Amino acid sequence: MRRTAALLAAVLLVLLLSPPAQAAARLTAVFSLSGSTGKFVVTNPGTTAVSGWSIVFDLPSGVTASSPVHATIVQNGTRVKLTPAYYIDTLQAGRTTEPFSPTVNLSSAVQPTACTINGANCDGSGEDPPPPAPVAAEYSVAGNAAKFIVKNNTTTALNGWSIVFDLPAGVTASNAEHASLTQTGRTVTLTPAHYNTTVAAGRTTEPYSPSFRVSTAGAQPTSCRVNDVNCDGSPDAPPGAPGNLRSPVKTTKTVSLAWDASAAGSLPIVGYEVYNGSTLATTVTGTTATVTGLTPNTNYSFTVKAKDRKGTLSAASNSLAVRTNNPSDDTQAPSVPGNLRSTATTSSTVTLAWNASTDNSGVAGYDVYQGTNVVASVAGPTATISGLSPSTSYSFTVRARDLYDNLSAATAPVSVTTSDIVDGYARVGYFVQWGIYGRQYFVRNLDTSGAAAKLTHINYAFGNIDPVNLTCLQGVTKGTTQNPQDPNQGDGAGDAEADYGRPFSAAQSVDGVADTGWEKLRGNFNQLKKLKAKHPHLKVLISLGGWTYSKYFSDVAATDAARKKFVSSCIDIYIKGNLPVYNAAGGPGTGAGIFDGIDLDWEWPGAEGHPGNHVSPADKVNNTLLIAEFRRQLDALSVTTGKRYQLTAFTPADPAKIEAGWELAEVAKHMDIFNVQGYDFHGAGSDNSWEPNRTGHQGNLYADTDDPYTFHFSVENAINVYLAAGVHPRKLTIGLAYYGRGWQGVSDGGKYGEWQSATGAAPGQFQEEAGTRGYSNLLASVPGCTIRHDEQAVATSCYTGNGGQWWTFDDAWSIQKKVAWLKSKNLLGAMIWEMSGDPGILTNTLDTALR
Repeated sequence: MRRTAALLAAVLLVLLLSPPAQAAARLTAVFSLSGSTGKFVVTNPGTTAVSGWSIVFDLPSGVTASSPVHATIVQNGTRVKLTPAYYIDTLQAGRTTEPFSPTVNLSSAVQPTACTINGANCDGSGEDPPPPAPVAAEYSVAGNAAKFIVKNNTTTALNGWSIVFDLPAGVTASNAEHASLTQTGRTVTLTPAHYNTTVAAGRTTEPYSPSFRVSTAGAQPTSCRVNDVNCDGSPDAPPGAPGNLRSPVKTTKTVSLAWDASAAGSLPIVGYEVYNGSTLATTVTGTTATVTGLTPNTNYSFTVKAKDRKGTLSAASNSLAVRTNNPSDDTQAPSVPGNLRSTATTSSTVTLAWNASTDNSGVAGYDVYQGTNVVASVAGPTATISGLSPSTSYSFTVRARDLYDNLSAATAPVSVTTSDIVDGYARVGYFVQWGIYGRQYFVRNLDTSGAAAKLTHINYAFGNIDPVNLTCLQGVTKGTTQNPQDPNQGDGAGDAEADYGRPFSAAQSVDGVADTGWEKLRGNFNQLKKLKAKHPHLKVLISLGGWTYSKYFSDVAATDAARKKFVSSCIDIYIKGNLPVYNAAGGPGTGAGIFDGIDLDWEWPGAEGHPGNHVSPADKVNNTLLIAEFRRQLDALSVTTGKRYQLTAFTPADPAKIEAGWELAEVAKHMDIFNVQGYDFHGAGSDNSWEPNRTGHQGNLYADTDDPYTFHFSVENAINVYLAAGVHPRKLTIGLAYYGRGWQGVSDGGKYGEWQSATGAAPGQFQEEAGTRGYSNLLASVPGCTIRHDEQAVATSCYTGNGGQWWTFDDAWSIQKKVAWLKSKNLLGAMIWEMSGDPGILTNTLDTALR
């Protein structure tokens, strides 16, 4: 017994005198110093390889680490993080990092403190750190260069990942490498390139981790998620509860509430839910709300909950009991607000101000009226009315409301006109999707020709309508038939390959950087994105419809449900950028930020168009309702993004088609720009339909006194219909033709072929497009075509001689004449169909004339 007791005492003494044992066989890091160069030798004493390690240590204040070898470092204040190079990122069992141990230069020869490796003490002492999250993303930034290293801490391969993070207000991300990047507001999405989509078990994305530039040096994400899990692996935290709920003002029917903002949890707070008892009363984005529709002289109890981007709610705020006022306690109305005036306008907002009212019990607020509708209720004597249309006159009045809901008389009305959609003059150019083929005209050409610097808008033509689902159609590559009389020519047709699937070479790219073929966004869409980055003033709109793709417009506009479904689908694809996956391109958010609005090209509501088009007598009214629905849904999206989206349309020159399909005064309330057709007044048609046997001007400014037709088309006659209907001139552009229409077998008639007999369409630039040539091709390919200018009609033509060809088109002379006219009418500017026809001459002329 004594021997046993003595032995136990000896063992206990050994244990007390022994150094603390390591909690597990984990990595250790031993630091050594040679002069001012420090080295970490990392050892793996375990029996399995360890991948994805890093060392964090502190230095004394003022000491800096630099010039790392076999590693990268990031220093924030006194704390340094060392991340190994990819070739020592995995350390085999029983091995060390020698001879590739990471080193750093220190500004002073000092020993680091608080050293940890993978969250545990570098010397191996102490408890094991908590297990790492299955997937994590580590952010670092040096100046404007930022990077995420994605770690797979599981034992199986990670197939597919993405990172969604928020940056501080005003900070932008760009120039992504090893990933594609989209940003909407403050939210950025990183999607990996094909070669780092899969991360092997226990490995990281190094050396191909996604990197990018931030506009503000050192910018840190305010939230970060990888595969919808916090980037640091921490569990989700809900928002904090709102604090200090209070009621600044109450009336007989309303209670105004205010509260202190909640602390964000794992995700940004996007709004607050206000509860009346257990019933949701309203949802707001700020920290104030007014609950309406209450019963006078009644007790209520209110609470508020914060909501994050994922929809997670916080705990409820303190409960607030409020009793609405008794209307019999006060029946005296406030005084009338004085001096109602406009203090500022934009193209979509009007700011109003007035002199405050007085009242015996106190003024609760003011109601702003547009006609008989309340468009804003505010507490103080100023309000900004949003969601308005540019170049449009509005009339407003204001009434004061006291604490007992007595209303004052209305102020005298004030009339305010919103600003124009552009300063100066608009220059709207159509870019055709198919131009990259036979025309060999790329988005890059818009830049190299100088056009991009001069245009204000680019309309990308065209988006189609799904004939089965009656939604916007994308993600297909199906050609149309070559027969223009085929009523099913455009059914299900589209070109996702040109839109976002085709890789472009460096010579075809706006920035001279070739696509690899593995990007999520390629093709014309990616090039438009690059063009906008180079020319930030440009607005790019997706144009829906066109001659071939207008067949199902009547169907999508026919009912309220159909309109809502169609508009929602178009916004989802083109504005939110949720492109269908096509040939490994596309996916959620990949097209975000490319398009700034929608251009509608329904040819034609209530009237004939392409063979087989669906037409209804209800098209005229439904066209208005469809446009109003686009405006409503685009404005609703603006509330969440803070960006206003433009809505334009290609509209007819023919008064009969206007009468059949356009309620101009009503539509003008929702539209930003009417791009009025200023061409195709006459033509032979590629299949010798239309007017094959007589020539005629396709875009004359004035009615030609020699015109033998019953109705005389002209730009002036077309614009006059819009002006007479009350459309503001600063909503109107006139169309210019960067191409010609031609006939052959044309007799002279003493008029150099003008309005003369012909035998059909002249040979075109392309075999399937007889009777049509781009401007530059026409001049180069129709020898002996003598140009003549009709001064009376303001129209340009050329004629090769008796029995030859006659062509009608716009040139520098006619453009200058038309610009002088549109300026005299105070119109918004000009629209161009389409950009591939011009090597730069016509756009330069237009730009100079519009200055």
